[in-house]
Amino acid sequence: MRLRVIAVGTRMSGWVEAACADYMRRLRGADALEMVEVPVARRSGPGDAARAMATEAQRILALLGPREYTVALDERGRSFTTLQFGDWLAERRQAGDPLSFIIGGPDGLDPTVLQRAQLRWSLSALTFPHALVRVLLAEQLYRASTLLAGHPYHRQ
Repeated sequence: MRLRVIAVGTRMSGWVEAACADYMRRLRGADALEMVEVPVARRSGPGDAARAMATEAQRILALLGPREYTVALDERGRSFTTLQFGDWLAERRQAGDPLSFIIGGPDGLDPTVLQRAQLRWSLSALTFPHALVRVLLAEQLYRASTLLAGHPYHRQ
């Protein structure tokens, strides 16, 4: 199954690049992970957020295929435990559709992206920097993949 993270923002800090690269190296084979960066739209002043988010949405939606299952990272989305997320990922594997996770920009995701998503997922009720969300998401995908491969889970 193709796994992609589509994230608004470029030029991440070295620690973000290194952590994501490490998880991408670990997620080879059936669950290979690809990171796709979408440039942040220019914001020139107050009230410009909606226009910028719409521009970012156009860029994101252009990357998605018609059969692609899309997960929007959204603070108001569904929560999973680690085991629940592993089970959910197993269901997505069975379905066989490409799977993309979308991380928004400074102002979040435009409503058109949220409407396109089949799932809105909240990593936490806390607010995280977008760069850290990339690392957390990559780690959770790796963790779920190892669970599905039969590796022991320390909470069981």
